[in-house]
Amino acid sequence: MQNLISTQPYRFVPPRPSVFWWRLIMAWWPGQMRKNYGVTSWEFVGFDRLQASLEAGSGVLVASNHSRPCDPMIHGMLAKKVGRVCHAMASWHLFMQGRVQRLLLQRIGAFSVYREGMDRESLKCAIRILAETQSPLVIFPEGIVTRNNDRLLNLMDGVSFIARSAAKHRAAAATPSKVVVHPVFIRYFFEGDLAATISPVLEKIEARLSWQPQTHLPLRERIEKVGHGMLVMKEIEYFGAPQPGPVGERLPRLLEQVLGPLEREWNTTRGEQDTMSRVKRLRTAILPDMIRGGLAGTETARRWRQFADLYFAQQLYCYSGEYLDGTPTPERLLETVERYEEDLTDKATPHPPLHCVISIGEAIEAPTTRARGAENDPLADEVQRKLEILLEESKTRRRIPRPAGEIL
Repeated sequence: MQNLISTQPYRFVPPRPSVFWWRLIMAWWPGQMRKNYGVTSWEFVGFDRLQASLEAGSGVLVASNHSRPCDPMIHGMLAKKVGRVCHAMASWHLFMQGRVQRLLLQRIGAFSVYREGMDRESLKCAIRILAETQSPLVIFPEGIVTRNNDRLLNLMDGVSFIARSAAKHRAAAATPSKVVVHPVFIRYFFEGDLAATISPVLEKIEARLSWQPQTHLPLRERIEKVGHGMLVMKEIEYFGAPQPGPVGERLPRLLEQVLGPLEREWNTTRGEQDTMSRVKRLRTAILPDMIRGGLAGTETARRWRQFADLYFAQQLYCYSGEYLDGTPTPERLLETVERYEEDLTDKATPHPPLHCVISIGEAIEAPTTRARGAENDPLADEVQRKLEILLEESKTRRRIPRPAGEIL
């Protein structure tokens, strides 16, 4: 389980942007992206749309997909092209990983958000940035790193509320102006030898499963077999035995087996909710007593095991039983293997060369109020719809065509 939870009392960490530090870090980031994440090149599509909004003096909220851990660094390169510091809402645990990292995050415009409760200070800060400054604000509304570059998960609440609240402030200013939301889709293309790149990772995973290397199988079958082995292990852990049926049915069943007992214990079931909302409610229920202290050692250990269950549920939510159906792209195969490795070791090996395409959508003007009687939030629905369009359009940006008749 990655270290995403802190039992220290939460304190909001504000941004303290510094142009000097920002320029210094921007000069350092390209090398880090190559070394630590395998991203060797990038390009921007539709940049003129973002530039037009900034030149018009609008408050700009960038709502982006979040398929890889390096996405914030990619937005740093977008900020560099814009020529100004961009603010970003970042999970509090990132600020708790050392004073140097905390300082650098603040200097490049990041501020904390508390995922285990209502963070009014973070919301106020986000609204103030959009209402009063000329700096874009970047938010990843999927809420987690999905490792799904061909799927967009449900967007969490917050983007539309922040945009509308800031729009009210700008509309009431002496010189009224707008707040706009720019959907941004980040697409990664793998441009190397896929089999040579991921076979060593698969061999390590197979060794952890006590298997012989499955090199006799075609690459996709090998990946699917490894995934099935990992799924069976988890089914034995939570059910006591492997489960019948196709993977697409077993994944949600396993997810319910993980979350259901916890929700009953902590009384957090509140009608229909998506997985991330369920996980957040459980974290919010489990954590406060741990922060206050005084729990017995056995109870503290039990709650940490529950957090491990929630982390597993979050990771399981990102899997799809159909992701490798048909003729999967090299990126889908690569993402799947990286997800396996990350689930087993909490980290994934960089796999260069990756080419990144950052597609910037048309501006969506934020209204000052939400239409009454609407079942869903119209602004949130429009952001989701535009991101889905950008997802499809970005598939055509591959620079190196796949070889004809490629066998995976």
